[in-house]
Amino acid sequence: VQLQASGGGLVQAGGSLRLSCAASGNAYSLVRMGWYRQAPGKQRELVATITRGGTTNYAESVKGRFAVSRDNAKNTVYLEMNSLKPEDSAVYYCAAGYGGDGPSYWGKGTQVTVSS
Repeated sequence: VQLQASGGGLVQAGGSLRLSCAASGNAYSLVRMGWYRQAPGKQRELVATITRGGTTNYAESVKGRFAVSRDNAKNTVYLEMNSLKPEDSAVYYCAAGYGGDGPSYWGKGTQVTVSS
């Protein structure tokens, strides 16, 4: 399975960005897809995930501002980020896997920078 993310960039605080991540290869068996992020000097952290059935999980820090969605037919996961804050600045990684043990696959990161 390969994951290709796109959509990062520079935005002002309060703005919005949308990330996309398309899975290729043997992607139809993937159960969970989602997003993690890593800011400089910090550990990588979960942002949001979604199962094939549509069950979502969010970090507390992004609840109410971010929305994760998934198009199973396209094997693509999206992250709609609204009301962005400077502390959301990080490299965002697409991830995918088969269950609750964590991701099995990682995409290359995409940089999100929120200016104050």
